Amino acid sequence: MDATILHPQSDADVVEAIRDALAEGAPLGVEGTGSKSGLGRPVQAARTLSLAELSGVTLYEPEELVLSARAGTPIAEIERLLAENRQRLDFEPMDYGPLHGLGPGLGTLGGVLACNLSGPRRIAKGAARDHVLGIKAVSGRGEAFRSGGRVVKNVTGYDLAKGMAGSFGTLAVLTEATLKVLPAAETETTLAVRDLDEASSVQAMAAAMGSSAEVSGAAHLPAYVAGRIADGTLGDAPATLIRLEGFGVSVEARAAYLSAALSRVGTLERRDGEASAALWRNVRDVRPFVDGTERPIWRLSVTPTRAPDIVLAVRMRMAADAFYDWQGGLVWLRLEAEAEAETVRAIVAAHGGGHATLVRAAPTVRAATAVFQPQPPALAALSRRLKEQFDPRGVLNPGRMG
Repeated sequence: MDATILHPQSDADVVEAIRDALAEGAPLGVEGTGSKSGLGRPVQAARTLSLAELSGVTLYEPEELVLSARAGTPIAEIERLLAENRQRLDFEPMDYGPLHGLGPGLGTLGGVLACNLSGPRRIAKGAARDHVLGIKAVSGRGEAFRSGGRVVKNVTGYDLAKGMAGSFGTLAVLTEATLKVLPAAETETTLAVRDLDEASSVQAMAAAMGSSAEVSGAAHLPAYVAGRIADGTLGDAPATLIRLEGFGVSVEARAAYLSAALSRVGTLERRDGEASAALWRNVRDVRPFVDGTERPIWRLSVTPTRAPDIVLAVRMRMAADAFYDWQGGLVWLRLEAEAEAETVRAIVAAHGGGHATLVRAAPTVRAATAVFQPQPPALAALSRRLKEQFDPRGVLNPGRMG
């Protein structure tokens, strides 16, 4: 076994590993299976703390809609267990592995929460942090702690549990998490409006989201993107996708209502059941840009109505492909050449502001780029205080967040 990779079997092993690292002045890289190691800057550590063997569901009470699992538990394993009981993780966590040249289904619970991942249902159900009830973790001081509880009404320490989400393993090592789970939809359908330009698609998605149809997904795939998903079944024409989920009778009624409205703006197609689910898995996992390269990919969180103008401005400066999720509030942007951080962020700022995160690039590019959106001074000061409280000596994932 590689001595530079530590494989803790318990929380106590994690505590010991961090205390050893502190004593030796040897920082640790923290990972599950490494499926998200391409996010953030390259970690500057000689040893890796792998949580892959700290795995397994420790509590599942379907009737109480609560599940607890250790950090290294594969998300795929959790989703299979939930599916057996017709339940799901409502925040629809994306799988970054294929985008970074790895196989699908490698992501772990700890990694999903550390990166605060969520998919197309984010606009209706919230992000990963909104579904966390409690955590167990070990700080960069080598101190084990817990926050939150196992039931929704127990909110003790809830903000701390949420605060660990999105910290990319730089504050503490998550060892276990408790999540709320929800019943899976009985059925789903996707209405695909064809041939809309990007500005018109954003208007159509906004109208659908603002209707009484209870939309759970809204995405737009330009012509050069649509043909790259779901085995090409969408063809090469632009597709604006609207997803409806729930009980069969309800979905049919809402689909009929929304179809009448959307058919006025474009040709309408429909995908039901698994055909619909396959489309949204592809959107969730950014499959149009899974190309086996390290061409830079940016994740832009912007005002939905400004998204088409942002993409147009980027294209006027450089060669780029893009598609839209979250009603246009999330833009996936693939560049053909350099990462162009200053240019991309200047364009976003000039169109109402937002966040631009570099989610794929060669390690040398990530090492030399401000991967995450620079924080405003007040928020940066708060982040520094949190770091000083939880990991004052910078022993966990040094360099990852710059």
